[in-house]
Amino acid sequence: MSADPRTDLRPGALQRLWNALLGWFRWAWRQLPSSVDRRVIAAAWATLVVQIGIVGTGGLVRLTGSGLGCPTWPTCTPGSLVNTPEMGIHGVIEFGNRLLTFVLVIVAIVTFLFVVRMRRQRRDLFWLALAIGLYVPLQAIIGGITVLTNLNPYVVGLHYFASVVLVALSAVLVFRAYAVPGPRKRAVPVWYAVSTHLTTLLVTITVVVGILVTGSGPHAGDGGAKRNGLNPEFMQHVHSWPAYALLAVTLVLFAASWRMPAALRLPLWTGLLLAVEVAQVAVGLWQARTGLPIVLVNIHMVLAVLLVAAMTAVVLHLKTPTDS
Repeated sequence: MSADPRTDLRPGALQRLWNALLGWFRWAWRQLPSSVDRRVIAAAWATLVVQIGIVGTGGLVRLTGSGLGCPTWPTCTPGSLVNTPEMGIHGVIEFGNRLLTFVLVIVAIVTFLFVVRMRRQRRDLFWLALAIGLYVPLQAIIGGITVLTNLNPYVVGLHYFASVVLVALSAVLVFRAYAVPGPRKRAVPVWYAVSTHLTTLLVTITVVVGILVTGSGPHAGDGGAKRNGLNPEFMQHVHSWPAYALLAVTLVLFAASWRMPAALRLPLWTGLLLAVEVAQVAVGLWQARTGLPIVLVNIHMVLAVLLVAAMTAVVLHLKTPTDS
């Protein structure tokens, strides 16, 4: 009786199977980019877009009081991986936000695969893609801890700040995808570089204080969740101090950027930073005077990470390749 070829696991068959798999992997490896092309550029931009996008959906979870729409983690309920009809709209919103994490994971994996073949000549892209890829599951774990701690306002704030870091890393990835590889040198006066880094510090302080403001007010994550105990009205004033200082320093950067080397394109990037700040201040004042409507607060949260991305772009454009 002859062996069924579908179940033939003799050494020769195993060797043929191994050779076929090895040939497929070699073919797939050759299809990956060996230099920066449109696929790499698209993946870098997709990384930045999804990282900003999940801040918007995460803000929706927080602002609609759906932070405990799924009361457990990693499952949605003790007996169900997904939300159930009895959980209502809050369960849909919270579980929907969790699903978007898988989109982030897919984008991170694709981006890493697109740069892994050029890991020797483009170490910057390789390590950035790897860092973002490892950071995404860490961010998901922090999100799980926020649920398990019944939306502790400081853990919720950490969850948001982790997204801020991811957006900054994604902005660097986009920049480096376009940049000439190799060492870089400062191309602006020392005072301008110092002023830019001072602006970065003010951006960080403004975002952190904004997180504390949210944790003290009505949109801390859920109607039954604890607040951080800070006075929300006083914290709103504290939040405005670094914000206005940031606006003032950015105006100086923007005015002086026209005297910087044209190749740096600093007027474009400082102008973008200034535009985001003006929008952020306008939305902040509007929401404070209209009782903190959900739509405006969510826009304010998204603008905060756009601010971080714009600030990152300004910092990165202070240098040029050493051979230029």
